[in-house]
Amino acid sequence: MALSSRRVKRKLKAEINVVPYIDVMLVLLIIFMVTAPMMNSNVDVNLPQANAKSLQDKKHPVIVSVNADGSLGLTMDGADKQTVDEAGMKARVAAIVKQNPDVNVLVAGDKNGKYDGVYKVLADLQQAGVAKVGLMSQPDQGGAAHGH
Repeated sequence: MALSSRRVKRKLKAEINVVPYIDVMLVLLIIFMVTAPMMNSNVDVNLPQANAKSLQDKKHPVIVSVNADGSLGLTMDGADKQTVDEAGMKARVAAIVKQNPDVNVLVAGDKNGKYDGVYKVLADLQQAGVAKVGLMSQPDQGGAAHGH
């Protein structure tokens, strides 16, 4: 009789049951995956208008043109293009950069020209003390890419 009236004590588990948390996480993950593509709502903002000039309008850039035959042209301060040789181009650009270090220097290479001509001009401009050089391009008029 004594044995039947006595209760057997079980040891309590001190572990957290994480299965319900995993189920909730998976349900939330599915909900976010389904609703994320629908969140592409654009907000229209009417920005104020101002008559301020662009920061790029400071000065006319210096443009070094590399023609298809390898000859060089130099355009400064919006004037007409002048044909120059390598040494003359380096001397003129170095003088302009010395006078105004913030001047924009652009290289315009003919698409039918050789890469070697543009590469030489970039090296010459670096020797002339130009810190940053931009490469000019034109937007594609035909709309289709021509790959060879």
